[in-house]
Amino acid sequence: MAASYRYLLFYKPYNVLTQFSSPQAEGSQESEPTLKDFISVSDVYPVGRLDKDSEGLLLLTNNGRLQHVLTEPKFGHPRTYWVQVERVPDEMALAQLRKGVMIQGYKTRPAKVRLLQAEPDLPPRDPPIRFRKSVPTAWLELTLTEGRNRQVRRMTAAVGFPTLRLVRVAIAQLTLVGLQPGQWRELTENEVRSLVQWSQSRAR
Repeated sequence: MAASYRYLLFYKPYNVLTQFSSPQAEGSQESEPTLKDFISVSDVYPVGRLDKDSEGLLLLTNNGRLQHVLTEPKFGHPRTYWVQVERVPDEMALAQLRKGVMIQGYKTRPAKVRLLQAEPDLPPRDPPIRFRKSVPTAWLELTLTEGRNRQVRRMTAAVGFPTLRLVRVAIAQLTLVGLQPGQWRELTENEVRSLVQWSQSRAR
């Protein structure tokens, strides 16, 4: 393992682009918030993406081999999300998500899905979600092994329960614990060793 490799965990807030440069809208004097507004380390790159309207865990590194393993779908690394949806999914909807659903002409891989019995302990979102007072909401925990564009949102919509808030809470064995939105930290030596060993086992 080269000493020059860097590994960062970042808690991406809502409305932040997963890139270091901001595409400025035509005619606008303001640029959108990006990783550069929070992370001072140069020459590291996000592993995968989180949509602007999603929150949570982002791994950044300059280890190209690790980045490849963690973004190549065939290696199937797990990513866990807490998802607030409109209305309360029944067991049939949960079973559909577990087996895989058809979205945009392909069937998603089987996923681990459970209904959380209580709202998870998360910092409030800024701005808060928009919801209808007459419609209840629920929280799901989804663990996927693929990361297609807006996949979680499309999956919950496909079974009739639109996503209101989406937070990635784990990437493989790495979690959000100890971080607040906008904060980042270096991985510990043990975390790096474990992540590299895991990626090597997947790449064999």
